[in-house]
Amino acid sequence: MTDLREPASGPVLEIRDFSVAYRTQAGDVRAVDHVGIDMNRGEVVGLVGESGSGKSTLAYGAARLLRPPALITSGAVIYHGRRTERSADILRLTPDELKHLRWREIAMVFQSAMNALNPVLSVRSQLVDVIRVHLRVSRNEAEDRAAQLLDLVGIPRARLKSYPHELSGGMRQRVMIAMALATGPEIVIMDEPTTALDVVVQRDILAQIVELKEDLRFSILFITHDLSLLLELADRIAVMYAGKLLEIGSAQAIQHEASHPYTKGLLNSFPSLRGQRRELAGIPGSPPDLRNPPPGCPFLPRCGYGRDDCTRVSMTLAPVTGAAGLGHVTACPFVGPGTPAHPVPAGTEGVTS
Repeated sequence: MTDLREPASGPVLEIRDFSVAYRTQAGDVRAVDHVGIDMNRGEVVGLVGESGSGKSTLAYGAARLLRPPALITSGAVIYHGRRTERSADILRLTPDELKHLRWREIAMVFQSAMNALNPVLSVRSQLVDVIRVHLRVSRNEAEDRAAQLLDLVGIPRARLKSYPHELSGGMRQRVMIAMALATGPEIVIMDEPTTALDVVVQRDILAQIVELKEDLRFSILFITHDLSLLLELADRIAVMYAGKLLEIGSAQAIQHEASHPYTKGLLNSFPSLRGQRRELAGIPGSPPDLRNPPPGCPFLPRCGYGRDDCTRVSMTLAPVTGAAGLGHVTACPFVGPGTPAHPVPAGTEGVTS
């Protein structure tokens, strides 16, 4: 990373007022609805929510990887790279500019490693191809770099000659991580990289991701439906539901001062390994139809704290009243960290943060 300048102040990536719709004959599905979030250098930002909440669409859209019928309808994605002369709006880059940005500056670890890897090419061929496309190096230098990348992710160099079907699920995922790091990107987007792996392999890979992040100084956008995982891994957590951001805060703030009822529901959906035993409580109901979302807060039909005023909530993120940490924001003006644990019946007045 000797070619990198000293980092400038401010975020490395700014997503502003970002919206994505899927065009269908039955109407537009508003998968991402006016979302805004920043990423700082060296930071792990976790994006959590149920399946269908818009997490992957947000990440793929920000990297310009979506295809029709997906359509970006508004927003800006500003990248502040240390290798770039000036900031760039990714949504306005030409195809050639995008080609230089992807993988060199922003890389991705896709959810299904077996589908992401080419089944008829060896690990060596796939790593060398990525390196030579984006870096001006000889084939011998690229092969040396490929071997070093396997060292980084804890795979024997002998596996360079292996094909994807000859590797275990954990090894395939490590190869995808190695490929994402091949050109020294500043941002790595990880879309549920440990899904379908057993807990022992998952823990090893997550520990390795943290170690690599500290050594190589890249930022991570980590997408998952498992909030318990992010509490251990992420610096900040953004909670997403029905295409909107409901709450953003540090991992500690989300764990101990959760404000939005949906975040509280996610926290009560998995057991604690320490402390007193508690009864688990899932979130009843299903996410809304995004072709015709309800007015106000989209979580209202499933919320035990719901009241009539929730249909008029603007869903603007605002600071959590009484929160200990800075930067803790929520879209719910009625429920906060100090709200009683037992839900208030719908229509009851006096629920304040």
